[in-house]
Amino acid sequence: MARITDLRPVHVAGIGLHPYQYPTETSYIELGLHAVREALADAGVPWPSVEAAFVGTARLGMAAGVPMLRYLGMTGLRVSQVENASATGSTAFRQAVAEVASGLADVAIAIGVDKALGKIAAAGTGITPISPAADIPFARYALLTERYLAEAGYTREQIAMVAVKNHGNGALNPYAQRRKKRTLEEVLAAPAVAGPLNGLQITPQGEGAAAVIVMSEDAIQRYGVARDRTVRVAASATTSDQAFDGQNADVALTVSATNAAYEEWGGDPKDLDIVEVHDAFAIEELLFVEAMGLCPPGAGAGELAAGSFNIGGRTAVSPSGGLLAMGHPLGPTGLGQIAEITRQLRGEAGDRQHPGAKTGLAHMVGIGPVCVVHILER
Repeated sequence: MARITDLRPVHVAGIGLHPYQYPTETSYIELGLHAVREALADAGVPWPSVEAAFVGTARLGMAAGVPMLRYLGMTGLRVSQVENASATGSTAFRQAVAEVASGLADVAIAIGVDKALGKIAAAGTGITPISPAADIPFARYALLTERYLAEAGYTREQIAMVAVKNHGNGALNPYAQRRKKRTLEEVLAAPAVAGPLNGLQITPQGEGAAAVIVMSEDAIQRYGVARDRTVRVAASATTSDQAFDGQNADVALTVSATNAAYEEWGGDPKDLDIVEVHDAFAIEELLFVEAMGLCPPGAGAGELAAGSFNIGGRTAVSPSGGLLAMGHPLGPTGLGQIAEITRQLRGEAGDRQHPGAKTGLAHMVGIGPVCVVHILER
């Protein structure tokens, strides 16, 4: 089976974000255009150079892309709508990368924009769920947290340290929804939501936008894009629901997708400098860094306590602040991860900069379940 990187090279050339924020009256068009214009300025290319756009939204309803993009000029470019739950932005990015890798376009843009609207289609299947809590994420992850505590022997305080780290990172990120550093005591004292999880250990609801421009090598040369600010897409892997014999589906899919990405990349987890992980709930970061092979099973909390996942540690995990602090508006989230990794690999992350960053992995899971993983390389 051919992989995207078996085709021609693809590079991230421009990134843009509208800061993630709590719900406002701002239209999605204003949010999205802000991110697109920032990405165009970052790449230094005009709007007519973009040949294809993949617009990721999970909550806006159908046909959101064209009414937004016409304000930049009606160029007749190919516009496709993308929706894949939490992995919407990651999937839009993969589609843009595939468009350029295949030679169908030299310049493509992936855009994610959302507001806190809409509902989950699975609620209308007409099939009675196994449990009333089966499709309530915070209840599910509260149970997974309790299971992890029992099996690994860790404490609630050690799980809460994920939120302490990520809120600290988010406080340094001008695009983050939550920009306040939190102590362990503050995290533990937040209002309870489900079991051991509370409001500061769960991602906030909100809105925002992100955009990423990808280009072929020919286009980089044609438009005079600065090569030292481009980042190569080294791997792209995605997978969905399988039979996992009672395993946590998100964890099992993460193992599958990251292993496929490592094989495509030709690298090893120990070679990763930056990892942006789906941490909508604090426990997810520990489950997923273990699934990715950044540490052995059950060792995540210990590695966290040792500083291995801090900015400046062995591997900076969610230097953006992660979903816990950066926020999770759905459509933009995966693209926001790509933007953060690109900024880190360029050495442009300011106070969040991880020294010597050369490689980064972006990971998102979504309802389905699905999992999408990308590896970027300087």
